[in-house]
Amino acid sequence: MAAVKYEPVLTRGIPELDLLDINVYEANGGYQAMRKVFTGAGMTPQAVHEEVLKANLRGRGGAGFPTGKKWQFLPNDGRPRYLICNADESEPGTANNRVLLQWNPHQLIEGIILAAYAINAAKSFIYIRGEFWEGYKALVKAVAQAREKGYLGQNIMGSGFSQEIVVHRGAGAYICGEESALINSLEGRRGEPRLKPPFPAIVGLYGQPTCVNNVESLSCVTQIINRGADWFLSMGTPNNPGPKIYTISGRVKRPGNYELPMGVTLRELIYEWGGGMLDGRQFKCVQPGGGSAPILVDQHLDAPMDFDGMRGAGSMFGTGGLVVFDDTCNLAEYSQYLVNFFASESCGQCTPCREGTNWLNRLTQKMLGQGITEDEVKTMNTLPNTMSWAKFGTTICPLSDSSSGFILSAMKWFPEDFAPHIKKSTREEVRMA
Repeated sequence: MAAVKYEPVLTRGIPELDLLDINVYEANGGYQAMRKVFTGAGMTPQAVHEEVLKANLRGRGGAGFPTGKKWQFLPNDGRPRYLICNADESEPGTANNRVLLQWNPHQLIEGIILAAYAINAAKSFIYIRGEFWEGYKALVKAVAQAREKGYLGQNIMGSGFSQEIVVHRGAGAYICGEESALINSLEGRRGEPRLKPPFPAIVGLYGQPTCVNNVESLSCVTQIINRGADWFLSMGTPNNPGPKIYTISGRVKRPGNYELPMGVTLRELIYEWGGGMLDGRQFKCVQPGGGSAPILVDQHLDAPMDFDGMRGAGSMFGTGGLVVFDDTCNLAEYSQYLVNFFASESCGQCTPCREGTNWLNRLTQKMLGQGITEDEVKTMNTLPNTMSWAKFGTTICPLSDSSSGFILSAMKWFPEDFAPHIKKSTREEVRMA
């Protein structure tokens, strides 16, 4: 099988060119999209918005909601609007935003300015994960360079439009990747999700209409305006157009970030771009889309890696980060890592999530220690119902749903990894339970 031929756009010049230097970025086509919008005949905010709508850019942060439609939710009621770039990338197995933040920050800044213009934002913010120190330094430097060149500040390029960007570091909380928890944190509050409605588009940062977009989504805006919506629609699958940066990690020969059209198959990502399995190892399964995603096995390898393809296969596209497992991996042990991660990262606001993630963590620890009974396995399988955000609305955000996706799918597909840790329930154990 030949790998798809594709010329990178979002990651073009990385790492060969010093794109941290604004002059290098400009020499390679940087800030041309802004010139297209703000000089000459120019483009109105509505025209920029319509181009993004036409491109059907689906948010790259995990939900896959069309970016242009998200902008439409902002009310036109005279209140100031804010734009927030969500750069709090902390999903296990995901590193696609990091490469853009650290090595091509001007593309993101250009996309933020264009998006802010389209929605008439009074000010923009970048909320960056606290551990991304190199990315933070790159952004601060890039914002200063853009301001010095006149791309930020008052009356940008004589257009009458003004914009400032504030770069704000988070403090290492996974939950702040959820947009309303991010807004709380940005305001100086405890980072925990808000009840919805009202949604951030109506009552967001400082109580004003707010739009939150992902790093990769906003970087795509730069390329859509520069190259046109038709270019964006020319790649990918019909309902999932455009380029995507996939993170491939685990037991493959060439782990890394790969920019490709949306919808390439899992098989191609693993065996062509990832170089295949390590020598002497056999493919066992793959977790697509980050730590929340259920695993997929051999029969799913020809599924397109996009929002619809992964949903159809019984998993989720999420952030586009693949973790590949081989025949030497024990999924019971890896389950403990993820279950503990979600229990540790729960903000504790919702009782089903606070108690459920800890119950699941304790059961998994016990399973790998003294072992658990069949009745305890049944209890484990009931937790997703009592903790469900998606089906029953028992929690404010989806973290509780995320905690059990991997372990329950692993128990389904590879019961042999868990069998040594499960024993038949005795009458006394049933009575005590």
